[in-house]
Amino acid sequence: MKIYVAHSKQINYIDELYKPLRNDMFFNNHKLVLPHENNQENTNTRDFYKSIDVLIAECSKPATGLGIELAWAYDDNKPIYCFVKKKEKISNSIKAITNNIFEYTDELDLVNQIKERIKYENNNNSTTK
Repeated sequence: MKIYVAHSKQINYIDELYKPLRNDMFFNNHKLVLPHENNQENTNTRDFYKSIDVLIAECSKPATGLGIELAWAYDDNKPIYCFVKKKEKISNSIKAITNNIFEYTDELDLVNQIKERIKYENNNNSTTK
């Protein structure tokens, strides 16, 4: 499964998102795409979003680029799961894109919740094919 992880650049995505995801063996069985892992610029074209299986979004901080990515995935009917850190307020625009909004407490909780959503998507994809 090709999993794209979208986020604002206003968070510490390297330590709080990328490292915890890369350090979890579960994701070795999937193609995990972290947009700023190798450079600071996201160079994904519009067509890139058609190739993903699911979009995971860390939505604790609003960002225009994140909103565009969510809209493209929504337009392509991709499953979207949004995560917001406890005590942060999520943008109302996100609520217009998906009802799949989940609150998390820390990095471990976030990774575990993401894994549950991926397992759910895997199960749904295997039963519909």
